[in-house]
Amino acid sequence: MELKRLIDNISHEIIRGNADINILGIEHDSRKIQNGYMFIAIKGFTVDGHKFVNEAINNGAVCIVVEQDVNIEKDVTIVKVKDTTEALARISSIFYEEPSKKINLIGVTGTNGKTTTTYIIKKILEEHKIKNAIIGTLGSIINNKRIDNKNTTPDSLTLQRYLKTMVDADIEFCIMEVSSHALDLKRVKYIDYQVGIFTNLTEDHLDYHLTMEKYYKSKLKLFNITKKCNIINYDDPYGRRMLKDIKNDVPSITYGLNDSCDVIAKDIVYHSNGVDFILHTPKGSTPISMKLLGEFNVYNVLAAASCGIAFNLELPLIKKAIESFNGIKGRLELIPLKNKDFNVIIDYAHTPDGLKKVLTTIKQFAQGRVVVLFGAGGNRDREKRPLMGEVASKFADFLIVTSDNPRYEDPDKIINDILVGVKRGKAKYIAITDRKEAIKYALENAKPKDTILLAGKGHETYTIIKDELIPFDEYKIVLDILNEID
Repeated sequence: MELKRLIDNISHEIIRGNADINILGIEHDSRKIQNGYMFIAIKGFTVDGHKFVNEAINNGAVCIVVEQDVNIEKDVTIVKVKDTTEALARISSIFYEEPSKKINLIGVTGTNGKTTTTYIIKKILEEHKIKNAIIGTLGSIINNKRIDNKNTTPDSLTLQRYLKTMVDADIEFCIMEVSSHALDLKRVKYIDYQVGIFTNLTEDHLDYHLTMEKYYKSKLKLFNITKKCNIINYDDPYGRRMLKDIKNDVPSITYGLNDSCDVIAKDIVYHSNGVDFILHTPKGSTPISMKLLGEFNVYNVLAAASCGIAFNLELPLIKKAIESFNGIKGRLELIPLKNKDFNVIIDYAHTPDGLKKVLTTIKQFAQGRVVVLFGAGGNRDREKRPLMGEVASKFADFLIVTSDNPRYEDPDKIINDILVGVKRGKAKYIAITDRKEAIKYALENAKPKDTILLAGKGHETYTIIKDELIPFDEYKIVLDILNEID
């Protein structure tokens, strides 16, 4: 594609060369540059792409896009823009022929529930024989092939490339988890969303956003760019505020347990095998008997059902999808144990609200003690650590406080931050820094009828120490330890 077409609608200055050259590909990683490519230098949190322009040229780049002055001796075209991150989003969209305009794109955002909600929507679409793809925390699934994502929402170049692949494969729908970081860092700029879904908002990511107000406003951005409909959790106070703050002139569908919602769950009965309720929608009402546990999963189902309603899908098939959905890896995942009189559950809960929701759900069916093993991520929001400790101490009977992706922080210091909140409650506790040793302790000291919750890792099969990903599959570790004990 000609360079002049790629930069036509971007404020720019051509420092050297001209726009009458052909661009064969785009990259922001100099190592991936090939002959005829454009290199866009991005200033990240830890790496500045401007330092790698010469490496990109040596690898074959014919055009360099920068936002600051660079020293380049070789004869290549240099384009200077105000913001290379935004330029990457715009140029990627044009290069891949604006694929988001050719697919029904559903964006799901909120603190908790995004992953489960996206997979229930996927199931609903599959029941209708609608070809779909998914992008999120567990990776991207395109044409039944899973691709690992570095972030919940990939960068703009990767997103446009994925969407183009979907369009070429005649995929009709894409369901995407949209993180607050993605909205704030322009990863989803120049992407058209048909529907936006808001799940909830509780304290998280304040290491980046600093305040809940900024966190909320980053989420709000999604609902001002949708083309068809916004779906909002009316029971969440931020959801009710969002309905007033959205400036976008598209219809809204509200969901919740409140009678004034458009999509409602009534006559709810919780049990150890799932939840029964009556689903009321603008398309009629139907009884639901789902396999997912807890009230928070009722909300996830309501969000997904609302999405089906927005696209005028059939209520009987929405019901069938919900009732046949078995859950996803790392979300209230029960590990099958042979000849054991206690349960072990793995869940991704890593926020105070997430931990509270999982523990209150477990309390509904637990027959013995509720034991929770958890930690908190390093180089992340410190304010939530004592809050997590306090929540765990309130809703569990015994706590094992341990490490969880310490990154560059001292794990013992993170544990001490958590213990500040733990000591506000009444639960007994022990601190064991090594997470594998902590799991071993939990299993060796399990009592009959106990339910042990391993919280924080969920689907992750690694732990992060400094910047290194070290294999750590809790599901496998539990089974290995039990085999050793036996």
